Amino acid sequence: MRMLITGICGFVGSRVAMWLKEQAAAGLQIAGVDNLSRPGSASNLQVLTSQGIEVQVGDQRDGDLLERLGRFDWVIDAAAYASVLAGTAGHRSSSADLVSNNLQGTCQILELCKRHQAGLILLSTSRVYSIQRLSRLPLVPTGSRWEIDSSDPSHALAVMEGWSKEGIGTAFSTGAPISMYGATKLASEVMAIEYGVAYQFPVWIDRCGVMAGAGQFGRIDQGIVAYWLHRWREAKPLRYLGYGGMGWQVRDMLHPEDLGTLILKQIQKGMAAPWESIWHVSGGRENSFSLAELSEWCKERWGQRVEVERQAEARSQDVPWLILDAKGTSDHWNWAPRWTRQAILEEIADHADAHPDWLARCEGF
Repeated sequence: MRMLITGICGFVGSRVAMWLKEQAAAGLQIAGVDNLSRPGSASNLQVLTSQGIEVQVGDQRDGDLLERLGRFDWVIDAAAYASVLAGTAGHRSSSADLVSNNLQGTCQILELCKRHQAGLILLSTSRVYSIQRLSRLPLVPTGSRWEIDSSDPSHALAVMEGWSKEGIGTAFSTGAPISMYGATKLASEVMAIEYGVAYQFPVWIDRCGVMAGAGQFGRIDQGIVAYWLHRWREAKPLRYLGYGGMGWQVRDMLHPEDLGTLILKQIQKGMAAPWESIWHVSGGRENSFSLAELSEWCKERWGQRVEVERQAEARSQDVPWLILDAKGTSDHWNWAPRWTRQAILEEIADHADAHPDWLARCEGF
């Protein structure tokens, strides 16, 4: 079986590729394409090729390039500007770049799958959900984080389906605004399902929580867990942004190897009905965290190296609480994250201790 991974030199693409290479049968051949536009991605080239993974430097929007790579049985689309700020003023990507890379790039891959009857794994995001609805969730401060107040009797919440204290479900609203980034990913999901139905090839869409692990080039707009730990260790300034500046915002974290486990199961199953295509892949409540909790963890590991600045005002793309409920995925696929929150944080921290120049490298890109 031949597999193509787009964005293979990024953090998720590279880690999934190497994990699949280790876990899958010897008959699996993995190739990848990456335009190396993502900060830090070029550093993964040598690691991948040393594992016998073929990497073509180029752009997935180049149809001729894709054809020269030959036929594939499966494609994992991991190429995207993966930041909720992408396409907005002040970000390194313009709105045109964002749409071209995230949406048009996926459409080019869909044409490839159509021609070769290849299955598609589309890596999507938790940020396809309505910012307005997420901001209206009933939250109460509990310790150093926000938690769902499931006893809230507000009639306004009666129309908000798809949520519980365990997290957001796939029935939750995807109504705009969801950010420019979220819109490109949601549009890509729709196009993928339509192509799969029209041309009868398998499509699986994995909406992921916050990806985290060692070797991630953490930045403020992506890779927040690695960013936070590396900056704390190096005594660099950090800031709680929005919602009173307390750092109580909550997300969940997922290791790429746990994503890889599910991908193998999806490939083995093959075709699915369109309404079975979308799945949550997350650490859930067990692997959830607030920024304030990250700070406490860092303090225990390295001592009090940072006094975090507080800024009360939030950005328009921010949300106070977003945990993906992956129970449906766990039940259907007999899948659960193997990497705990503690294990992920320790892996990142150990990497930070072993590579004291990592933060400078991240910020140099």
